[in-house]
Amino acid sequence: MSSDEIAIRLDRVGKCYPLYDRPADRLKQFVLPEINRVLGRGVPRYFREHWALRDVSFEVLRGEQLGIVGRNGAGKSTLLQVICNTLAPTTGTIEVKGRVAALLELGAGFNLQFTGEENLFFNGTVLGLSRAQIEQRYDRILAFADIGDFIHQPVKNYSSGMYMRLAFAIAAHVDPDILVVDEALSVGDEAFQRKCHARIQAIRDDGATILFVSHSAGHVTEVCNRALLIDAGEMLAIGPARPVVSRYQKLLYAPATKVAAIRDSLRNEHLGIAAVNAEHGTDGIVKNPLPDADPAAWDEGMLPQSTVVYSDQGCAVLLPHVQTLDGRRVNVLQPGRDYVYCYRARFDTAAVAVRFGMMIKTVTGVELAGAVSAGQPSPLQHVAAGDEVEVRFAFRAMLAPGTYFLNAGVVGLVGEQEHYLCRHVDAAMFRVMSDPDTLATGLVDLDIRPQIRAIGEGDDAAGV
Repeated sequence: MSSDEIAIRLDRVGKCYPLYDRPADRLKQFVLPEINRVLGRGVPRYFREHWALRDVSFEVLRGEQLGIVGRNGAGKSTLLQVICNTLAPTTGTIEVKGRVAALLELGAGFNLQFTGEENLFFNGTVLGLSRAQIEQRYDRILAFADIGDFIHQPVKNYSSGMYMRLAFAIAAHVDPDILVVDEALSVGDEAFQRKCHARIQAIRDDGATILFVSHSAGHVTEVCNRALLIDAGEMLAIGPARPVVSRYQKLLYAPATKVAAIRDSLRNEHLGIAAVNAEHGTDGIVKNPLPDADPAAWDEGMLPQSTVVYSDQGCAVLLPHVQTLDGRRVNVLQPGRDYVYCYRARFDTAAVAVRFGMMIKTVTGVELAGAVSAGQPSPLQHVAAGDEVEVRFAFRAMLAPGTYFLNAGVVGLVGEQEHYLCRHVDAAMFRVMSDPDTLATGLVDLDIRPQIRAIGEGDDAAGV
């Protein structure tokens, strides 16, 4: 592989921070080691080492989009900062070719006393533009930021939204060779966020290399060719985005008692891939896909942490879960297969005109699909106190890879109005695995069947 094709190369990069138990230890470490060296004594150490990154090696090609995923505190931001040269690595080497624009901490380096215009020129210069280049982009940046005459006011008078809009507009118009994005896209209202995403997509389409950190698994799989999984400063997996994100989710939802075992499993898997690539001379770039995801299974660590139970009126939802058609409990589903969402409803008081319901939602709360057990004209007419009802909703997992949540609810007549007798929000959750052969895009697979044929001379194009 030509070195000209590589935009970023990291070789055994590590970043270590000293941790001091007491402020006095910091002073001792600054003074005493040098005195002991002069006196020919052993050099004491008054700190503990914390490795935010350890032995990280990978390469990113020009025009490639690499997603970086990992739990909070995994080392993602530290990794981006050493790539952007705002942090110096403790060990290893880094090669970065081309102009870098980093959307890390938007507005870092702004002078609050300067006007927006003054900060625009100052920040643009810091990002590598000449004054002539900034002047050429000036109108585009202002139009994108959409802050009007406030550009002539000191930024200390800006709202937080205006501050971030100007910072993003400047960074997004540097025309970089490498764009680094660290969860910096929640800027302003929804319309402006969409404009930010469109701008990043335009930069990507112009051939820039993208490094993208996000906790949104769907976003990573949507915009990235490959993904890198990092945890506790160690690179555990790198490869096609969807399989790596699947491994990240497995680690994310693992119970604390099993995290170490899962990390060991992922580490060994990653080392195996690296060995294969080294043998075939791929210069460390992982081109072969990771092994296919496991079949439908139960991941005991994937339990909802956001469950809300509404006050009940003599009814309770019990044991909400998803199972296969043969009764096996699962929460990691294969796309396109049939499953059953089950729960029990226990009635402590008698109820009339009872209906049962369910809803499937995205991580962000978008309601994708739901159902009730009967229409309003034909509910379950009467349930006696002490009865328990098994509720089952069969469904087909025609969903994009990702994580989803399930609601459960029971309604009945209270007086003359239908009310919830009990309701559980985020009662259960499941994950849909990736399918490399799918043709569907978006959140829901409608089983769309594309038909393509060549049009010859004389064919009626309107009839195709």
